[in-house]
Amino acid sequence: MVLELKVPHEADLAALKPLIPVFFSYVLSFIYLGIYWSNHHHLLQAVRYVNGRVLWANLHLLFWLSLIPFVTGWLGENHLAPLPVALYGVVLLLAAIAYTILTTTLVAHHGKDSTLAIALGRDFKGKISLGIYTVAILISFVNSWAACLLYTLVAIIWLIPDRRIEKTLNS
Repeated sequence: MVLELKVPHEADLAALKPLIPVFFSYVLSFIYLGIYWSNHHHLLQAVRYVNGRVLWANLHLLFWLSLIPFVTGWLGENHLAPLPVALYGVVLLLAAIAYTILTTTLVAHHGKDSTLAIALGRDFKGKISLGIYTVAILISFVNSWAACLLYTLVAIIWLIPDRRIEKTLNS
């Protein structure tokens, strides 16, 4: 994703100003990928074994995450225009849905009384995130900055690592 940051030809701070939206979208996307990486790692710590459904659910998540560099670049290059902001949100929403499918598939595979099922509980953060993404996508056509703030809010919610799995495994 960092390759999308074009080096300015001028050597002053004013030359960096047009890169602010690109840099903002890069930082936000990097944070999102880090959040998914960390939570995926925690998720798989509670897994004993996988099957074909789990592997396909995992690939489904990887597909949506692989689109983040594209929508990040489009968002930044078009200075938070409504359609790129909306598509960015659609990719975030579909990645969140894919993560939910992965967790649901893992719980179904390991059982409702498994350590993983107990650790995940009701997944309030996951459900509220889906709602915020949906609202942000709709708002993006009216106020793209507000939509980006909502995407940032979801990232902030998840910046505090989800320790449910760690706590359950350690108890």
